[in-house]
Amino acid sequence: MTFPTQYDTPQKTGWIEVIAGCMFSGKTEELIRRLRRAQIARQEVAIFKPKIDTRYSNDHIVSHSELKIPSTVVENPSEILAAAGTAQVVGIDEAQFFDMSLVEVADQLANAGKRVIIAGLDQDYRGKPFEPIPQLLAVAEYITKTLAICMVCGNPADKTQRTTEASERVLVGAKDSYEARCRRCFKPPHA
Repeated sequence: MTFPTQYDTPQKTGWIEVIAGCMFSGKTEELIRRLRRAQIARQEVAIFKPKIDTRYSNDHIVSHSELKIPSTVVENPSEILAAAGTAQVVGIDEAQFFDMSLVEVADQLANAGKRVIIAGLDQDYRGKPFEPIPQLLAVAEYITKTLAICMVCGNPADKTQRTTEASERVLVGAKDSYEARCRRCFKPPHA
């Protein structure tokens, strides 16, 4: 008996793919790679990012390694539904910056026959689940967990260590505000 893989293409249906992991693990690079492959295949692609993410560009999704692809900035997930139009593939970066309505929007897009590819942090700087990623993982057909390299010991890392004293959950920062850490080297802040 064979089981379907990520590379089997479902026919006449949509689906959700989630790329989750810590900072510096290549989530955005993987999202861009999949979106570029869809463009090469001449599929209509719509790409979105949250308005709050202005770190590298106002109108592109940009990875830490400086790969980039044009995107539409939206304030809330309902705008994605309206703007996706006839796109066959919908890409969404930095999903942790959206509210829980993103789960319903992703479902609606997939139910309309679209391939929905979403990237985001699955844990916040405290090591706690970062909504809406856990809920998206529950409804996704395909899940990719990316790992970084621990900046302390070099082991595989799945945690994001904040290197500043800021305590707000959402802190859009540059490379110098965070480090990738493994389970052993991660030091969660005291609550």
